[in-house]
Parts: sequence; structure tokens; C-alpha cells
Amino acid sequence: MPFFNKKTKSYLGVDLGTAGIKIVELANAKGHARLITYGIVESSGDIVRSNAPETINRVVELLKEITEKSRVTTNLAVAALPAFSVFSSILSLPPMPKSDLAQAVKWEAKKFVPMPLEEMILDWKLLRNLNDTYQEQNDKEQSKTDINENKENNLQKTEKSQEIKQNYRVLITAAPKNLVARYLEIFKAAGLKLISLETESFALARSLFFGSKLPIMIIDIGSLTTAISIVEDGVPILNRSLDVGGATLTQAIATSLNIDRRRAEQFKRDIGIAQTNAASGIPKVIERTLNPVINEVKYSLNLYQSQTAISVEKAILVGGSAFLPNLTDYLSQVLNLNVFVGDPWFRVAYPEDLKLVLDEVGSRLAVATGLAMRDID
Repeated sequence: MPFFNKKTKSYLGVDLGTAGIKIVELANAKGHARLITYGIVESSGDIVRSNAPETINRVVELLKEITEKSRVTTNLAVAALPAFSVFSSILSLPPMPKSDLAQAVKWEAKKFVPMPLEEMILDWKLLRNLNDTYQEQNDKEQSKTDINENKENNLQKTEKSQEIKQNYRVLITAAPKNLVARYLEIFKAAGLKLISLETESFALARSLFFGSKLPIMIIDIGSLTTAISIVEDGVPILNRSLDVGGATLTQAIATSLNIDRRRAEQFKRDIGIAQTNAASGIPKVIERTLNPVINEVKYSLNLYQSQTAISVEKAILVGGSAFLPNLTDYLSQVLNLNVFVGDPWFRVAYPEDLKLVLDEVGSRLAVATGLAMRDID
């Protein structure tokens, strides 16, 4: 039910996940977000990748169901395209009049986008120059070490930052037109006005990233997929995804212990990767299943640092498996990086008596919260 009377314009963030739908409605209270309502409905099967008519009808019915049960008070919706369906890349373009950038981006994008541009919707964003970030990072390093020992290293970083300063850095995003058309069809049939469609990584950056100029990593472990983003100055500039998620972990436990998925899910949430339970065999199963995620995260970190010479400050974990016992400690250890569970509510006003339940579901609602904040920030 709604937690505040609707006195200001509000927006509904809709996260169509592979195994369910999450929604968050936020009101714009003089530029600050206030929680109106939220909801989660789960569904078996992959409701995002299938374009079968029966699947689309099922999504429409689920969307109607969750908005009705949550007592949503607006029809203005913002949705996100899943990370695995969207192509993104960073282009480096030589100096030119900004009036020529649009055409240059289009021609350069043809070299990177894996599908014909005629079949894609192409968007792009001019990124700020990295020179200031390099300087901040260098100053931080110099304050901890002897300046003379780092003189050569600092000189190399300065030269690289000057080289980057000469070029435009452009983030391009491309999504299939038929996927966008499917989303428009679903929301219209559900009685919602889709006012904006963006990527999950931008929504997560908006709800989790605030204040720091140094880059962070966001790891979103969903039901069927894990999305990895590196966010720089509030913009996700490196995005990767792989088909390993919470359901993968559950199935691995069920197979290993020869139990049903319901019991395996409970084992996963109760035990996690606690080393004290290694004799049960569960921790090793989870570790093995997580290996592709770990390898992808390490690859992303190395790729980003090799391209920018800037270290990622920390990693933020969200998604349905974010609260797996000891997962943040385990990731911190294997990645040699501080890892925290994300809090999408830290800039949202809500009734204090809801704090415990909102903390419990927050990591699952991070995308929906960021979507609802789009026209409030």
C-alpha cells in the first residue's frame, strides 16, 4: 500500500527481470525522492528473453497484478533494458567541432556494434575528460608513498592523461529496435505510459553511486545472469554480463546434494560460503559455481585499469544473492577490493518503521529505485 499521500508528481520504476518483476514508486518532493510504494512478483522461466506471444501476455498480466496489489498511484513508468541485450562501448574520437560529433559517432559505431545500425537504436553520451581524476588519484598515491620513488610512474600517468585530454571519450549504447518495440507493447497493454527506457547499469549507478569521483564497480547477481559495471563519475563506462546467477547456485547445490530446489535455496541462504561448513560440500560447490563470476570481475578490473591507469575504489554488490552469508567477505578476499552490499534507499525518504524490511529487499530493488529516480534527481 502507498506510504505517503500523493501530493507531488511520482514515477514508477519497473525492473523486468528474467525471473520476475520489481517495481518502486517514488514521489518528487522538491527534488528529493520519497517512497510511495514498492512490490516484487516472481515468475518461473525467462520472461525477458522470450518474445513468444504467451510470454508477452504473461508479463502484461504480472505487471497488472503487481501494480494493483502494490496500489501504484501513477501511470508514468520508467523501465530498463537488461544488460545482456544492450551493447555499449567507449569510443575515442580526435578533436573536432562538437557539431560534427553526432555524425562521427554514427560512423565509428558501425565498427563496433555487432548488428546493422538500421536494426538498432543508438544513443551516445560525451564523457568528461579523465585528467582531473588522474590528478586526484596521483595526489592520493603521493600522500602515501615517497614522491621520488614514484616520480617515473607519475610522469607516465601524466603523459597518458594529457594524451586522453586531446581526444573525446564517447559512451555509445545500442539496443535492438524489436526489443524496444516489445517493451512499448507490454507497457501499453498494462495501462502504463512508458516515458523513458534506459539500461540497468545507468539505473544502478543512479541509485547506488553518489559523491565519489573515483570509479566503483557494481556487481548485480540476478536470478539467471550477473551484470558487472564500472561506474566513473556516475556513468557506467564498462559493462559486461554472463549467464550465472542465483538460480545457478541453487541448481548446483541441488545437484550436488541430490535435494530439491526449494531445500537447496534454503541451504544457500543459510550457509552461503561459510568455511566452517566446508565438510558439507556446499561451500566448494558455491565457490566453483562463482568462479566464472570471479574471473569476469577480475578481467573487467584489469581491462579498466590497463586502459585508464586508475584503480577502482570499491565494489558494490546487489541482486537477489547479495546477502548470501559471507559473500562480501569472500569477494573482498579473492578480489583484494573492498566489497559492500548496496543500499538504494540512502537518498530516499521512507517511514522509519519500514527500515528493517526495506533493508532486506533493497538489493533486489536497486534497479527499480534508480529508474524511479530518473526524473527526480
